[in-house]
Amino acid sequence: MSIRLRSERDGQLRERATIDGFEDLLVDVPEAYGGDGLAPDPHDYFDLSLGACKAITARMYARRKGWPLESVEVTVSRDERDEARGVYRLEVIMSFHGDLDETQRERLEEISDKCPIHRLMTTSEVEITTRRSS
Repeated sequence: MSIRLRSERDGQLRERATIDGFEDLLVDVPEAYGGDGLAPDPHDYFDLSLGACKAITARMYARRKGWPLESVEVTVSRDERDEARGVYRLEVIMSFHGDLDETQRERLEEISDKCPIHRLMTTSEVEITTRRSS
């Protein structure tokens, strides 16, 4: 899997991303930071990854169990006030729609905390190597 980004010529800081054949995903920053504000910023995609992974994980689990989960709604809110000090807070609110009992809803919430992105964000050490292409 690879992600390629290329700067947009007509954008202040906007980037066009291609992810394994999915093209034209845009990344930008708000005007207050020198961008055009025409697309989500990198933090948005980071937060979105968590919400999407939690929803998908809950849906996969419910499907495997044969539970009547119809849909999942996820709201991710961030508090980046202390990001410069190494603390990035995300609050996730999940709603599980369908004819589920309280025990099933609690279990889906528990399972969503085990999604790969949640674990990556909270328990993994991420190593990043940056180099120039030749």
